[in-house]
Amino acid sequence: MSALPDAATFQVILADPRFPAAVAIAIVAGLVRGFSGFGSPFIYIPLMSAIYGPRDAVGSFVLIDVATGLAFALRLMRDCNWREVLPLAGSAGVAAPFGAMILQFANPLALRWLIVGLVSFAFFALASGWRYRGTPLMPITLGVGFLAGLFGGAVQISGPPVVVYWLAGSSDARMVRANFAVFFLLLASVYLVIYLLRGLITPEMIAMATMLGVLHIASIGAGAKLFNLAAPQIYRRVALAIVALSVLVSLPLFDGWLR
Repeated sequence: MSALPDAATFQVILADPRFPAAVAIAIVAGLVRGFSGFGSPFIYIPLMSAIYGPRDAVGSFVLIDVATGLAFALRLMRDCNWREVLPLAGSAGVAAPFGAMILQFANPLALRWLIVGLVSFAFFALASGWRYRGTPLMPITLGVGFLAGLFGGAVQISGPPVVVYWLAGSSDARMVRANFAVFFLLLASVYLVIYLLRGLITPEMIAMATMLGVLHIASIGAGAKLFNLAAPQIYRRVALAIVALSVLVSLPLFDGWLR
């Protein structure tokens, strides 16, 4: 990272005609995260990648994710199952540097198709009603965590393996939501350190994350209130519907509309 943003950097971002769309994306992503405990990267990353490009989307998101994770996850730690969270987070942390190398050197268009593929996989696996019925053995847990760390380091989409592993099961929605929140906070902190060391965080990303992060945090609070009012089946359906829409809108085929 070469420098912190100055006033001119903020002004350029605010004057960009794409910025109002970024504001809307940050708000919707926050609502989904507050409501479900996961899902904000499924909304933010594909849509922001379609508008700004994968690296700007990933860099700004990890900054927002650390801040919002602190605001959101700390209150849920008492509800999470640490025996499930820590092995996954540890394995993901080992894989994260390899994912960051993919982000740094891969073709941006290829990264966007990877994003669409990962989010689509998560959607169809959950929407189909598939359930992981095997015994949660440690090798399986570590494998899921490794995939999550690899994908997250590359495109900040660490959710699909973990979502299929946790949400597709029969665990209580409140505990699963807390598991997601704590896991993603731990992992986002690892990603931030790695991206800083590899020079993947720019002043523009910091400025964008600063402005969008405030809205994102406020939206998370609103989404959390909606969660307390919703039945578990509604919770899953709404999250899935928004994820599906974000995948369709963010397809590279529609770049002529989004850029």
